[in-house]
Amino acid sequence: MQTEPETMTGLSFEDFKAEVLNDYKIAVTSRECSLLGRREVLTGKAKFGIFGGGKEVAQLAMAKAFKNGDFRSGYYRDQTFMMAIGQLTIEQFFSGLYANTNLEIEPMSAGRQMGGHFATHSLDENGNWKNLTQQKNSSADISPTAGQMPRLLGLAQASKIYRHVKGIYTKNFSDNGNEIAWGTIGNASTSEGVFFETINAAGVLQVPMVISVWDDEYGISVHAKHQTTKENISEVLKGFQREEGTNGYEILRVKGWDYPALVSTYQKASKISRAEHVPVLIHVNELTQPQGHSTSGSHERYKSPERLAWETANDCNLKMREWLISNGFATDEELTEIEKGVKREVREGKKASWNQFVEPINKDKIEIVNLLKQVANISTNKVFIHKIVKDLEHIEEPIKRDVIVAARKTLRYIIDDVAPEKDRLLLWIDKYFEKVQPQYSSNLYSEGNKSVKYISEVKPIYTPDAENVDGRLIIKDNFDAIFSKYPEALIFGEDSGNIGDVNQGLEGMQEKYGELRVADVGIRETTILGQGIGMAMRGLRPIAEIQYLDYLLYCIQIISDDLATLQYRTKGRQKAPLIIRTRGHRLEGIWHSGSPMGGIINLVRGIHVLVPRNMTKAAGFYNTLLESDEPALVIECLNGYRLKEKKPSNFGLFKTPIGVTETIREGSDITLVSYGSTLRIVDQAAKELMEIGIQAEVIDVQSLLPFDINHDIVKSVEKTSRLLIIDEDVPGGASAYILNEVLNTQNAYQYLDSKPKTLTSKPHRPAYGTDGDYFSKPSLEDIYETVYQIMHEANPTKYRKLR
Repeated sequence: MQTEPETMTGLSFEDFKAEVLNDYKIAVTSRECSLLGRREVLTGKAKFGIFGGGKEVAQLAMAKAFKNGDFRSGYYRDQTFMMAIGQLTIEQFFSGLYANTNLEIEPMSAGRQMGGHFATHSLDENGNWKNLTQQKNSSADISPTAGQMPRLLGLAQASKIYRHVKGIYTKNFSDNGNEIAWGTIGNASTSEGVFFETINAAGVLQVPMVISVWDDEYGISVHAKHQTTKENISEVLKGFQREEGTNGYEILRVKGWDYPALVSTYQKASKISRAEHVPVLIHVNELTQPQGHSTSGSHERYKSPERLAWETANDCNLKMREWLISNGFATDEELTEIEKGVKREVREGKKASWNQFVEPINKDKIEIVNLLKQVANISTNKVFIHKIVKDLEHIEEPIKRDVIVAARKTLRYIIDDVAPEKDRLLLWIDKYFEKVQPQYSSNLYSEGNKSVKYISEVKPIYTPDAENVDGRLIIKDNFDAIFSKYPEALIFGEDSGNIGDVNQGLEGMQEKYGELRVADVGIRETTILGQGIGMAMRGLRPIAEIQYLDYLLYCIQIISDDLATLQYRTKGRQKAPLIIRTRGHRLEGIWHSGSPMGGIINLVRGIHVLVPRNMTKAAGFYNTLLESDEPALVIECLNGYRLKEKKPSNFGLFKTPIGVTETIREGSDITLVSYGSTLRIVDQAAKELMEIGIQAEVIDVQSLLPFDINHDIVKSVEKTSRLLIIDEDVPGGASAYILNEVLNTQNAYQYLDSKPKTLTSKPHRPAYGTDGDYFSKPSLEDIYETVYQIMHEANPTKYRKLR
């Protein structure tokens, strides 16, 4: 083994010695946290534990190459790395394990994610960007295996954009694109498709990305022979190795217990990637996992005695200890003293974290116990209430649930009592939920001053001689205004660049704004989304284009698990205001005309889902979103690009309000609710119903998430007393969601004189052809006859049976 990492040759021996001994202390601290953390789970103080034991030394080396402005997109075993860059203390480690909901004490997620999921704060307490170039950054982890990879691609691509696109404000975000995005992944998770998709995309894009594969030969209990061809991911990826005249990767291999070789390898990777914008893969093998996968089981169940013996002998911390002694950096006695000191520090940190967790709850416990005793004294059911109090008093280390359960159960025994003590208990319960519920439910959406709820509508302006043009020209001219107004805005997707998207809504934009801002990408929806998430996390305003709505299913997992939860899982300290552009509805065929809206809206809570009926409304949504700091999905009408619309004169300025419906036809007999392409058919049906005296009010939902924040639909139902929801999603899809919102949230049921109904597509995908469309989705005749039947039931004399 070499005795001196090449990056440390400029240091004096004493400085070098101090640095490597500090590294060893961090490694021992991390391991001791893992060991003690496991005990806390097994004794019941924590629910679950997943730790980074066996990966300590490699993560020390990675931390040495990690600079201010860099970003990590990692996996839930990187605790040593986070400690080494100064972003995780012992107390914070255990506060995460205990799920402390105080963000100042548990800054990773305020207890919303299990321990091992790390993040730094990109935003201040007001939701404003911090200077990311002056700090070491970690994007917020997620649990789904390899789910961090698509985002990693975007974090790296941001550096390329900042280096090569002029006119962008970079002060808080980049130093000439010199930042690296560092990814980490377990070797078993490289079997996931999103890993290979990301690897390929990064090789094509040539972005500054360094991926570390932590290889301990197992994926939970499954050996690498069942995971990876040749049992070796770097062998599998050899074809990605760059050669003269080609793009590709630099692929490096290093043993996970070899401290000096690891430091040299990571410095080499950093130098290549940072300067040349070349992706690098570091395969770190011969790692161990001394506590097994997690606290759910023991690795003795699936590892052979020989493997367990090898892991003991080749533990990275032990190997580093041997290296320190053999090279004269410390004696066995000196290292033993460091280890003893670490054990004390970790025990003390654990105790302090536990006290921080239980003390506020104990205060609430004392307060409610005293109040319940007062309530018992005025109740004929005091015996039962005293038992509730006694049971709570016997819980030495209560959680919040224990406290509020005792209070709420007591209410059952004083339901008929009238006394000040009861009033105080009711007030206490309300105040408790007011205080505690936000700790678990806040920040699903932006709560800052750039929330969409603060952006007012600006209507399109039309000159007297405004011409009618194809809808695609409305979108095109508005994108032109956007790219001119926002240098940080960019769009990318399949066919988005050279030909200006399949519907020519971006015609001429690449030629005008360049290949980096209006870009073609390969057929890889998941990493298109990942590009957008990562770039948005670094201050850019990306628009990720998914060619058709049906193809959104390829990336729904990334939208659902990563993008939609980001503000929530960081309690508002990270954001990714990504706009997802797609098109759908009313084309013909199983895979080009689906409307899986029910699935989408119930999987992506945390982003806005917008369903404009025409291109002017869609353009207005883009303008609104670019003034906000929230992510959204905009679904343009696929059959609307060639339909004529009046051309506005204020492109880039008019704004469609989000969460607000629009009544496009007034009526008094029935309320018809729909959105998107179907709305045109609904409106035509309403015209034909007028011929027989039925006045239908037609409402365009416009926005599914959020939904009708002004409760305008219930106002219509109060007037008409009847409701029909028309949707081209399957039965029980978005129509059921809309019906629930109108009946249960808006309480429209009290105004109904007829049974509310939904009219949807058939429960299968749309069949091909015009006839397939007619017999698969609601037709004009379906709408007409359903409305007529509702009116027939209400007044059979006036509206005789139709069929």
